Amino acid sequence: MTHSIETGFIESFVQRYPRRILETLLCDRTTGRNIIWADGEYEELGDGYGGDDEITVDLITGARSGVVKPRVAKELERQSLRTKSRAEVFTPSWLVNRMNNYLDTDWFGRTGTFNTEVECGWETNPGPVEFPKARGRGWHAYVESTRLEITCGEAPFICSRYDAATGDEIPVFDRIGILDRKLRIVSENCRTRKTWTKWALAALKSTYGYEYQGDNLLIARINVLETMTEHLSARWGESLSQEEMDEIAWVVSWNFWQMDGLTCSPPTNAEGVVVQSILPGFEAPEPEPVQMSLFDVFEGFVEEPPADKEPQQTIPLCIIYDWENDEPFEFAALRGRSMQS
Repeated sequence: MTHSIETGFIESFVQRYPRRILETLLCDRTTGRNIIWADGEYEELGDGYGGDDEITVDLITGARSGVVKPRVAKELERQSLRTKSRAEVFTPSWLVNRMNNYLDTDWFGRTGTFNTEVECGWETNPGPVEFPKARGRGWHAYVESTRLEITCGEAPFICSRYDAATGDEIPVFDRIGILDRKLRIVSENCRTRKTWTKWALAALKSTYGYEYQGDNLLIARINVLETMTEHLSARWGESLSQEEMDEIAWVVSWNFWQMDGLTCSPPTNAEGVVVQSILPGFEAPEPEPVQMSLFDVFEGFVEEPPADKEPQQTIPLCIIYDWENDEPFEFAALRGRSMQS
């Protein structure tokens, strides 16, 4: 672990990475602006901290560097308020491991691929992971398999740098997140730094998550970027180059996005907002046909023309990126389809 979970989470990050990396991690690729706070938890801090205000570097660094921090470092009262208002759940790492193991049992066709579960914990299997002989079940396919963590919070199912419920740090080799598992496979199978980087990026590009709360999303994005850094260091004893840093931050800002899961659009506290597509080719579901009654027909003859209404505020559907086809698409288009392959 490269910095403290309990204190200085943002402060230590900006000390080790250029300012532009944090600026990239604050970008909202749908709106073209920054992600927003999304609730009123920080309003007492003054201007710039309202629910619909954008999170900027200056609002969370310097004298305000302690504003954004992981859940384990929040005041107990604030934790309680948020848990009740947004029904946030912070899953202990042993349960995260068990649930991710279910996914891998389905993929590998066997149990205990990465670790052996013990009471409220696990023991990491030290040997290289063996893959099924079946077609389409090799290590490349596993690394490129698409995974999505919904309402991801700090992304504990994606990257397990620490136990989200306790703050206990987890060594790189013992991590159990989805991206951690992919990167372990990359480290076991790539013999050069160049091929490692290629497949590590492939692992990242096929791993997604969305979150409503802006502070949680920023922490998730930082955790994902740090996970890439820490696995690289564990395998090669090196740090990311400036170019690698920029590319990873760019991908993270696309693959982990801010969204209201009910509307598939960025969060907003405005009322009467209309959600609309901003990409060409999006097909909205057809409305159900409505059969008119005789009374409806007669009412049509006496209806007064509608009064002029003020134009409604619109908000776009969330856009994410298809790296394989090199094009953006709207997450709403995936409704009813699986993101797991």
